[in-house]
Amino acid sequence: MFRRIPNRAMFMLRMAVCCASPALLAAPGALAQRTQLKPGWNMFSVQQDISVGKQNAVQAERLLPLCNAPKVDAYLTELGMKLVAHLDTHGAQYPWEFHCVNDRSINAFALPGGYVFVNRGAIEVADNEAQLAGVMAHEISHVALRHGTNQASKAELTQGGLGIVGGLFGGGVSGALMQQLGAFAAGGVLLRYSRTAETQADISGTQVLYDSGYDPRAMAQFFEKLEAESKGKNPPEFFSDHPSPDHRVERVDQEIEKLGGTPPNARRDSQEFEAAKREVMNLPIVKKPAPGGAATGGTISRPQVPSSNYSAYQASGYTLKVPDNWKKHGDENNLAFAPDGGVGNDSSGHGALAYGLTLGTSPLQNSEAATALDSATQQLISGLQQSNPNMKVTRQSARVRLNGQPALSTYLSNDSPAGGEETDWIITVVRPAGLVYFVCTAPTAEFHEYNKAFGDILDSVRFK
Repeated sequence: MFRRIPNRAMFMLRMAVCCASPALLAAPGALAQRTQLKPGWNMFSVQQDISVGKQNAVQAERLLPLCNAPKVDAYLTELGMKLVAHLDTHGAQYPWEFHCVNDRSINAFALPGGYVFVNRGAIEVADNEAQLAGVMAHEISHVALRHGTNQASKAELTQGGLGIVGGLFGGGVSGALMQQLGAFAAGGVLLRYSRTAETQADISGTQVLYDSGYDPRAMAQFFEKLEAESKGKNPPEFFSDHPSPDHRVERVDQEIEKLGGTPPNARRDSQEFEAAKREVMNLPIVKKPAPGGAATGGTISRPQVPSSNYSAYQASGYTLKVPDNWKKHGDENNLAFAPDGGVGNDSSGHGALAYGLTLGTSPLQNSEAATALDSATQQLISGLQQSNPNMKVTRQSARVRLNGQPALSTYLSNDSPAGGEETDWIITVVRPAGLVYFVCTAPTAEFHEYNKAFGDILDSVRFK
């Protein structure tokens, strides 16, 4: 509750206007000067936001070390819903959920549809409830502005499908082509925001804080605190997922002025926050997997060697044969064959293939037959590298033939979800349906054990 202040009636009138509908906010007056925001272009519906968010939230709950602290989750839910009550969702109704993650890295994220995860590290480092509310207001603003599926839509438009598949559904190179495996999207395209999106979330979050009665400066103060503490060190995980826009604090201050200035006696802390903070600080610490190592609880293990017996697979445009101890995943648009233990979760919690073959078709952007193979192959590799920052070409594309058709053979290296480095051998060929690609993947140290099987599979390809 606000203590009595001079001109209380005018102050309460301002608060009422701030909490009113977007139509009222457009009315003349100082408070109407708040920045107007709306979601960008999107090929997904709101219901699809909820659906893809739910799918990945289920994966997140399985893969992440949750706090399993009912009181903390209840506190986050109460705080989150208090903020949501002042969030402009542009008419959409989301099934909001709030979860505490037992991870001391300073981070939080929200999946499309309103599934919010807050690391204990963000709670521990916050000086007060207003700062934590600022982080959460920022995250729910990404949901309301539909930034995740907006990013996916733009990736789909510019990369012919690889952006969505690579971001939503995978970690390693093969994961970036395996839509049907499905995977938690942290770090993927749904959570890889632009600086423009970050600025919008800052502005919306500032408005939510103001309208909820919190000190709207708290969000910028939290970011300043992180930047000050990380000078000369690696930046907090929050900044790797949320690129810091230029003049962030100044932009928040400008929005506060548009809202009428910081309200007197704005809420900063609460006993509930202090109690929740004490509880998370007493939780056992979950050790994170070493970088590049296999994920704790993952399913990737060294599988059996490829069988010398082969089974036939028939797609609409070709046939091939694969070892009979490999299983099929997905459909022919995003297909993989892998041995038991060859598919699991990498150290980032993404679904990924460590051993096996991925194949599919990508639409052509260049209709000139003479250059289509080269340009489409380069586009494929560029799309994979966007989703896999450590991926490098180790052997430049060489011209080969696949079932008598002109093809390109390219070797790349990448982080393996099984730990260490993997080798990815990509064969690409242009067909009437588009660029057909075959990605042969195994840890570099074991690639020689799979080389014969990969060669046999490629030799068996027959185009229709």
